[in-house]
Amino acid sequence: MHALDNVIWQALNTCQIHLGQRNAQAAKFHKDVSLLGGFTEPSFENYQSLSQLLAPGERVGLFLDTLPQPPPGWRIVVTLPLLEMVCENGSPQAYAPNNSIVPLGEADVPEMLALTKLTKPGPFATRTREMGDYFGIRVNSQLVAMAGERLRIPGYTEVSAVCTHPDHLGHGYATGLVSLVMQRILDRGERPFLHVRGDNERAIALYERLGFHRCPPLHYAILEKVAESF
Repeated sequence: MHALDNVIWQALNTCQIHLGQRNAQAAKFHKDVSLLGGFTEPSFENYQSLSQLLAPGERVGLFLDTLPQPPPGWRIVVTLPLLEMVCENGSPQAYAPNNSIVPLGEADVPEMLALTKLTKPGPFATRTREMGDYFGIRVNSQLVAMAGERLRIPGYTEVSAVCTHPDHLGHGYATGLVSLVMQRILDRGERPFLHVRGDNERAIALYERLGFHRCPPLHYAILEKVAESF
């Protein structure tokens, strides 16, 4: 079993336990932190436990080894192929962009939300920035690219929310931001990992150039609680 197997569940029970809530063998982040949740295994009982953490109409994002088969009381909103990648021995590329990379904080949240809504790198909520450190690049004061840290377990930190405004592609901003986040993770003695849509070959190629390698494919599923399931 790899250290990153069932990583959402692990994060919610180790480094990021303070950012979520748990019921029996299921857990989820607070909804203003992240859409993500998990359980020890996708059993009927664990779906029931997870259901009790959600209000009717609320959604949760799961990383699954197989396509979701939830019991009654759930609606599958979407499923996507997901690739987990880990950097075991690679190193970030040296990169010095023309525009300085700046840390992003609470005051930047409205722009971070707008950029992630436009580019859709994955779920991003009002408190997602509390999961780790985030950095961005500004052009004429506008936030045009960003990346940061999301899931954390002992020895590993996820690189996440890598996105660039479509009007500012082709400048190497993603490479510079990912390299910075990677270096900070490595400097802490941890290993970087990330998740990317399985059909996003452009991003996968970038991550492979930076030293990430592919793990077995996963499924990302967003489920909605439509009724009490217990």
